[in-house]
Amino acid sequence: MNKRNIGSRYEQKAAQYLEEQGYRILERNYRCKLGEIDLIARDGAYLAFVEVKYRLDARAGYGLEAVDVRKQRRIIRAASWYLYEKHIRENQPCRFDVVSFLGEEITLVRDAFET
Repeated sequence: MNKRNIGSRYEQKAAQYLEEQGYRILERNYRCKLGEIDLIARDGAYLAFVEVKYRLDARAGYGLEAVDVRKQRRIIRAASWYLYEKHIRENQPCRFDVVSFLGEEITLVRDAFET
């Protein structure tokens, strides 16, 4: 199985997990000229921009570690474009979450980084 197929599989698993946690998935694989966001969801009053990371084991590091400052900046820029494109009001509460898989173990980090 190639990386794209693995990524899609775990993004689907993440979406299902988030729905079980009460999130409502709005977008999957949102792409714009400024970047990509794996999942965009509503969690109560919050609009959550979710990055999904998968690692087979810890030898390659943990998924959360892969969301470095450079990746965060790209996600933030894409999220800003999404808000603009969808005409979402400026006072909409937003946050950035990460769903990390280590093998089949799922970790959800709400508000993983700030703008």
